[in-house]
Amino acid sequence: MLSRLRISSLSLLFCALLVLPLQAQNSEQLEVGPPPLHRADPPASGASPEELERRGDELRTDKNYLDAVDYYQAALKGAPGNASVFNKIGICQLMMQRYKEAKKSFEHAIRADRKHSDAYNNLGVIYYQAHNYNGAIRHYQKAISLKDDAASYYSNMGAAYFGKKQFDKAIQSYSKAMELDPDIFERTSHAGVLAQLPSPEDRAHYDYVLAKLYAKMGVADRSLHYLRKAMEDGYKDIKNVYKDNEFAALRKDPRFAELMAAKTTAIPD
Repeated sequence: MLSRLRISSLSLLFCALLVLPLQAQNSEQLEVGPPPLHRADPPASGASPEELERRGDELRTDKNYLDAVDYYQAALKGAPGNASVFNKIGICQLMMQRYKEAKKSFEHAIRADRKHSDAYNNLGVIYYQAHNYNGAIRHYQKAISLKDDAASYYSNMGAAYFGKKQFDKAIQSYSKAMELDPDIFERTSHAGVLAQLPSPEDRAHYDYVLAKLYAKMGVADRSLHYLRKAMEDGYKDIKNVYKDNEFAALRKDPRFAELMAAKTTAIPD
């Protein structure tokens, strides 16, 4: 079937929970791509809500968010008030940067199920994107009160605290996230976090915190990686690496001595 064209905002990946940067030949230029296309056949009128939701899930996995929304909305017609489907619609809208629509969808999910922790977390992402860190933290806290073993909730809250420059609270949240999932920062992009940190100093501090957390966990490779990034961004308190207890074991690693001896030059912003 011929594809149908729908005008929409620029479709970008938003990974937790966070926006990935556009890549262009010139890093100072943004290239606006074509609007997303309808690539799938429209929902069949005789399909059950379950079938429509499953097909929506497949389309969402394929990053075909526009058609996924159509299938989820069709599923809602047969099963109105399904909080999970509202939440999935919101995720697709978020991925397409339709923030106002996504916010409404997450709010619908919460009204349908006041205990839907993912919807609270995702609504927090909307507030975070708008730099409303207090609103984001409030919703992350609600999500955690309903489900306290989701690493992404704590990671998102840590990002919001970083945005507020409440670094101690950010570290506490990140520590809990890593306790629940040691690979949380390796699987998710933090470009969205860095986009909220306007100065190289803040970005350097962020990388230093991750280096400290990985050092505390005994993951030397990752700690050294983030320590190098902190130095490249010109972290001004880099000498703390010699006295912070978290780096005690890492300081015995020959690679640590090599890194510090190299005196990595800060990369201009």
